[in-house]
Amino acid sequence: MRSSLPFVAFALACAAFPALAQKPSGSLGNLPPAVQPPPPQRYAPQMALPRNKPPPLGRQQAAPQPRGPAPGQMAALPRDKPPPLGAAMPRIPGGPTPGRQGPRDVSSGTGFVVAPRQIMTNNHVAQGCTAMIARSSSGQEIAATVIAVDAQRDLALLRTEADAGPILPFRRTAEVRRGENVVTYGFPLAGLLSSGPTLTTGDVSALAGLADNPRQIQISAPVQQGNSGGPLLDLHGHVVGVIVSKLNAQRIAQATGDIPQNVNFAVKHTEAVDFMREHGVQPQLEDPATAPLRTAAEIGEVAHASTVFLRCLR
Repeated sequence: MRSSLPFVAFALACAAFPALAQKPSGSLGNLPPAVQPPPPQRYAPQMALPRNKPPPLGRQQAAPQPRGPAPGQMAALPRDKPPPLGAAMPRIPGGPTPGRQGPRDVSSGTGFVVAPRQIMTNNHVAQGCTAMIARSSSGQEIAATVIAVDAQRDLALLRTEADAGPILPFRRTAEVRRGENVVTYGFPLAGLLSSGPTLTTGDVSALAGLADNPRQIQISAPVQQGNSGGPLLDLHGHVVGVIVSKLNAQRIAQATGDIPQNVNFAVKHTEAVDFMREHGVQPQLEDPATAPLRTAAEIGEVAHASTVFLRCLR
């Protein structure tokens, strides 16, 4: 009996070993076998790396614009209006509008300073001008605006954006005598003669103008086209007239067969003074008795600083 019990115990122990090898107990049963690799079907397959260069950032939001048209196709016209030519350049006051053809010079004349920033000239010098430019004795170009005209007297007043020079005084007394020496100062035949002012001398020939016009006087001092609007001065340096016209020698010669010489006209200084007062401009008056007599050259120096070259633009 005693010898059989150990044998039975040994047999029961051997029968239990296969069960322990097939079914491990505890948490160790969740671990995969250490010797076997993981099955490939249990993992997601990896994506192949792109061979081409990746697109730039933002490609999905906005597609790049083509650099040029395809062969055989015309480039698309721009939809936006291009900037005007010269838009980047500053515009000059009184000058032409950028992108448009500006006014051009069509005529010229003479004027002289009669009050602060006030210039007198002839009505026919300023008539029809879309803009006027006054060039002072220093060479400064100054924009001028017509503020008053008188077609009967053929006078005009201009206002300038800056001072153009000192004021030329008018003779206080109304009397002008025949044979009195006078001096003209102006810019005749601009572009043909001297670009600077021209001085001529002469006398008062008659106390009335063409067809006995009482607003004018006749003078022998030579004047040409471009002298219009310039001052006529006595030998004291006082204004006694405004140059206005000359006799058409060719027409007179055709009618009479004789060529007239040195027949020119100026608006009387009394008419110019009245015209200024009618438009609220106070003239500067001086008495000849208080001023010394000067030579024509000295009168030219006085007139030079106050006389301007006028350009009419249309």
